[in-house]
Amino acid sequence: MTPLFSEFTIVIVLAAVLGIVARMLRQPTIVAYLAAGVIVGSFNILQSGSLEIFDVMATLGITLLLFIVGLQIKLDNLKIVGKAALIAGTGQIAFTAIIGFAMVRWLGFATLPSVYIAFALTFSSTIIVIKLLTQKRDLQSLYGRIVIGFLIVQDVVAIFVIMFLGGFEPGTDSLQLQSLFPTITKSLILFGGTIWLSHKVFPWIFAKLARTPELVFITSIAWAFGVSLFVSSEFIGLSVEIGGFLAGISLAKSIEQYQIESQLRPLRDFFIVIFFVVLGSSLVLSNIGDIITPAIILSLFVLVGNPLIVLILMGFLGFRKKTNFYASITVAQISEFGLILMAMGLAQGHVSKSEVSLVTLIGVITITVSTYMILNSHKIFMKIKNILNIFEKKNPQEEIPLPPNTKGPIILAGANRLGAHLLRSIEKQKLVVVEYDPEIVKKLRKKKYKVLYGDITEIDIQEQVHLEQAHIFISTIPDIDDNLMLLDRFRAMKMSQKHMPVVIVTAYTNFEARQLYSAGADYVIMPHFLGGMHLASLLKEGVVDQIMMNNWKKHDRKLLREN
Repeated sequence: MTPLFSEFTIVIVLAAVLGIVARMLRQPTIVAYLAAGVIVGSFNILQSGSLEIFDVMATLGITLLLFIVGLQIKLDNLKIVGKAALIAGTGQIAFTAIIGFAMVRWLGFATLPSVYIAFALTFSSTIIVIKLLTQKRDLQSLYGRIVIGFLIVQDVVAIFVIMFLGGFEPGTDSLQLQSLFPTITKSLILFGGTIWLSHKVFPWIFAKLARTPELVFITSIAWAFGVSLFVSSEFIGLSVEIGGFLAGISLAKSIEQYQIESQLRPLRDFFIVIFFVVLGSSLVLSNIGDIITPAIILSLFVLVGNPLIVLILMGFLGFRKKTNFYASITVAQISEFGLILMAMGLAQGHVSKSEVSLVTLIGVITITVSTYMILNSHKIFMKIKNILNIFEKKNPQEEIPLPPNTKGPIILAGANRLGAHLLRSIEKQKLVVVEYDPEIVKKLRKKKYKVLYGDITEIDIQEQVHLEQAHIFISTIPDIDDNLMLLDRFRAMKMSQKHMPVVIVTAYTNFEARQLYSAGADYVIMPHFLGGMHLASLLKEGVVDQIMMNNWKKHDRKLLREN
């Protein structure tokens, strides 16, 4: 075995082992790969010749990552980003970048490295946030949709920041305004040409290749690397990262987009592991003493300052404190874009290894801490909710006036998805709906439902719907903590009065269902159980055929149009 093979094997095994440990600790694997790099750098596992090869592999990983980001970016997505997401997203970027730049300069860094570090602190990790919101089943919540909106805004701005900074002359350590105009001009020409190719040329080319999957695979890789090489040549003078993104954008409109993405994702994941290991190897223990103080200060800014900025912006927009808080803590980490930006700056000679190490350490700290913050957001909110009153207007725009009658024998908490189906089976005059999404509230008001906007876990909302007088209470809220809190409330009611409503709550896992039954639920709705039981009964009766399927499809598509 050659030394290179041995070193490569050690790196991959170490990354895999630490990845498993990270999964057990509920941490993103990025942290594990960076930690693997720290170990590799500290023990000098990679020799100089091997390090050059690993650097090339890391560059391939960045190129493929941004190529797939380009494939996924639909400029039309900006049209569906709501006003709140657009204002909160752009406002957070602006304030974080400006305040971050001032802090980094105060810590004694030069102008251009300060710009790089400030922008690296600005962007949040779309991959990590979406994964955690999916785990919490909050993607379709009000705050989840706002967060996804401003993450889209961040991703688009991040790409333009990479294009902008990548156009400055290599080897300079300060901003040179004379290079600004050529950089913008080249970027706009390349971007415009890419959009034209994506509409006029590549859909036709890849349609011809569609019957040969391996040819689609190798052609898309060749295009990604070819554009990156052209863009980074002396003639153009931009960065490899920009080339990968533009190559992806040019294929985003082709019908093979998803096929290309699915084929390249494993290859991207492999090379991006190498990128994070190489990046982590720059964070050697020998220079920790030089960067630990600024790393702690800037990490606190990301963990506390970024959420404060979003809290203020969301409060200004008129959202309630719970929405504000849940949205704010999703920005309490730096993104993979920040790490890529610093790696690009190092390759361009704009930043030093010490400054890359600084941002890498900030990434490890903020990603680790923010993961626990997001997963435990409900518990944190309950402890500090009174302090958060200062971030909520006295008359929030999110507030919706009370209906004239807020009493009924049946109370339904949550009218999205599962709740929307239950609405069709209950008479309007018997029903009071409590919903946290103002868009759903307005839609149901138009349909003449008695709807109260608010959070059913709040005592004042429970009083307004006369919770103690209800005959049936149904919660379709997916949050286990909220449902357990409601069951505690019903237990307290049972001790003080004879009447007790039938309490029905929702669980999405078997473990949660057992918890809710133990806490006193009369019945637990498990959507996967109900759907499977219904389909199983039909299959058992032998009534499933093409005609039946078409009838189901027509019925479901009608419901989808109505909602």
